[in-house]
Amino acid sequence: MWGLALLVLVGVYLSWTAGRLDRLHARIDAARAALDAQLLRRVSIAQEIAVSGMLDPATALVLYQAAHAARLAGDEQRELVESDLSQALRAVFDEPGQLDELRATPAGQEAVEELTTAVRRVPMARRFHNDAVRAARAVRRHRLVRYLRLAGRAPFPMTFEMDDEPPKALAHD
Repeated sequence: MWGLALLVLVGVYLSWTAGRLDRLHARIDAARAALDAQLLRRVSIAQEIAVSGMLDPATALVLYQAAHAARLAGDEQRELVESDLSQALRAVFDEPGQLDELRATPAGQEAVEELTTAVRRVPMARRFHNDAVRAARAVRRHRLVRYLRLAGRAPFPMTFEMDDEPPKALAHD
């Protein structure tokens, strides 16, 4: 009798843990999609500003090349090229007066607002993704989960590590 009750309790616990892992993996997928959307939005706005003629040609070229590389990057290089775009954005917009010149153009104010929103959302989206990954990793590290392979064939979740510091001028705009 007690053995059957214990077996039922263990079964319920394992079922609950497997369901929790499934929900955590779904949360990771959703967070990754949100992160990808924010990164794509940032790339699009950066490219739009670069080709708009609102920046001097050399600055526009630096920004466009970094954004173009980020748009075309595969999963293996994604963190690196997104970090490069962050560095290019800082190089372009930490320059004194660059934002004032951009705002002075007809569509510049709207472009600055869109870029400001985009560069502020990327760190939040990355943080949500990495928090979900950490939660799933914590559950997957339990011995019982590993021994009974409760995670199934789901790949081990990886954090997304990149330089996402926005330009100071846009972070405090």
